[in-house]
Amino acid sequence: MYGTILGSYCWSSARLTECVDTAGPVELMEGKEPIKVQSGELILLVMDFEPKPNNVCLSKIENGSETEVNLGNQAFAAPKDKGIYYYAYSVRWTDEIEEHVSHADAFYAFAIEVQ
Repeated sequence: MYGTILGSYCWSSARLTECVDTAGPVELMEGKEPIKVQSGELILLVMDFEPKPNNVCLSKIENGSETEVNLGNQAFAAPKDKGIYYYAYSVRWTDEIEEHVSHADAFYAFAIEVQ
């Protein structure tokens, strides 16, 4: 995904599970250029990866707390007010038969600047 940084993740295979833990979205984006957008602009989240995750969640981070952002068709509207906003896009590949079994998960951090 353009403009994102891969954060924590876990991948499982028949022989190996690999997990990496990183800092949070705001810390990961420190010193990185935010994506410039217009007030209210529709932002589409696209993963160029197969298979696609079957569980996704987008959170906006403000003042140390996270708020879930409604994703409709993998898109959301940029905030109306000017400023820099930080996000965590969490994705998970869960088992289609056993719903509480995760095969992999990852989160991506990104920041937007509403102009």
